[in-house]
Amino acid sequence: MRHKINNKSMINRIKIIIGSLVVASLMFFFFFPIVNLFVDAFRSDLANNQYLPQNWSVKWFSYVLDRPGVVGSFVMSFLVAIVTTVVSMCICIPAAYSFARFNFVGKKLCYFSFLLSNAFPRIGLYASIGVMFYKLNLMGTFAGVIIIHVINSLMMMIWISSTSFKSVSMDQEEAAKDVGAGPIRTFFYVTLPLAWPGIMVASLFTFLGSMEEGAGTLLVGLPNIKTLPVEMYSVIFDYPGTAGAALALMLLVPIIVILVIAIKLLGAKSILDSMKIN
Repeated sequence: MRHKINNKSMINRIKIIIGSLVVASLMFFFFFPIVNLFVDAFRSDLANNQYLPQNWSVKWFSYVLDRPGVVGSFVMSFLVAIVTTVVSMCICIPAAYSFARFNFVGKKLCYFSFLLSNAFPRIGLYASIGVMFYKLNLMGTFAGVIIIHVINSLMMMIWISSTSFKSVSMDQEEAAKDVGAGPIRTFFYVTLPLAWPGIMVASLFTFLGSMEEGAGTLLVGLPNIKTLPVEMYSVIFDYPGTAGAALALMLLVPIIVILVIAIKLLGAKSILDSMKIN
């Protein structure tokens, strides 16, 4: 009996060790690129082959900021992300409510069709859209860039919002109708407030996704619309890799700040629950 208990204890320890090694490996591959980004952004000695630089410096940040157009592209990134999020909310919230509450022919097919925009190679999709945009005079326009960003946000925005609407009990809506509330009043005073945390999470991911979108903006927006990811392409090609790392860090910092604020306002549990797509 004692021998069996010792064997069971040994097996549990081996499981814990293996699990810890797997998690540690995963965390290493996840965080190493970010750590490497920090190291390169503050590296001053380009000729040094050692991983850790001998001298740390912020010169690449001033080097990048002195580049014409960087500050303007930073502002443009925020403007495009804000407009994309608002437009996506206006389009996707009614669609998500329809998917959550109504049964119609082809519902599942429509629901999963949003995967198609992510299944195709993005650059091929953008090239095809670009041909159509040429005919519609949308190339190089703010509206054309917004359309590209909204297309990218459809799946996340509709799926998460639809899950939030499904989580609202029908009994609560029926109770509101029983006391005289009409469908519109029930939606705005009962359903929407209860589903709001999930909608905010979807909007947050839409905003962050728009902030880092580069390929579609490069193809459709140039030469008039330059966001920070687009500016990053030319910095990486024309300057040392450390300049690109500094610019990437400048884009990463506001995203981390927004994520921290969202976690504070919504709570980590609410964000994770909203990601349970069904």
